[in-house]
Amino acid sequence: MVVVVRSVPWWGLVSSAAAPVLLVGGWTLAAGLQPGSFDAVTDTISSLAAVGAADRWVMTLALAGVGACHVITGLALRPAAPAGRLVLMSGGAAVMLVAAFPETAGGASSVPHAFWATAGFVALAVWPLGARRRGPWVPAWLRPGACAGAAGVLLGLLVWFGAEQFGGGRQVGLSERVLAGAEAVWPLAVVLACRWGRSRVPDAGQDSRQR
Repeated sequence: MVVVVRSVPWWGLVSSAAAPVLLVGGWTLAAGLQPGSFDAVTDTISSLAAVGAADRWVMTLALAGVGACHVITGLALRPAAPAGRLVLMSGGAAVMLVAAFPETAGGASSVPHAFWATAGFVALAVWPLGARRRGPWVPAWLRPGACAGAAGVLLGLLVWFGAEQFGGGRQVGLSERVLAGAEAVWPLAVVLACRWGRSRVPDAGQDSRQR
């Protein structure tokens, strides 16, 4: 019996690749537009889209785009289990709501902003656990061990960011960027594994002829 793994369509590859590009490009461009000096180690991504920030539309559009990309990738990631895809899409929707509810002037975080930011970070950290599958032809990054390892790393980065955020650390911006970057890159890694793995799955008719 041959287990055929459905492939990820081309638009899923585009969306998963666009997410980290939009995120890193957005925070880089937005930081360069701020007057004076902007310290990416201590200052958060959200401060670039906060009310009163210079050219806040840059980071706002970048966050909205990243969230939309995660939603599209979740729709395209057919080889993954439905639960993981749903959590990934929920995380993307939360990121879009982060853009819709910015920090208030002076860097103070509004309740809706904090809620959706937390929901987004958590969802994008744990979705690999719900996406795991078993089987001989399951792509490498969707196997239980890989999914557990990915979630463990992402949750570890989330704990680091939380400790910096609530403990008054001096690396809040750095920890947030590492966490957000890793959460944006992992869906791309899974998509690439799925598309590469699909090319290795034998055709059912061909397999029967070999028998």
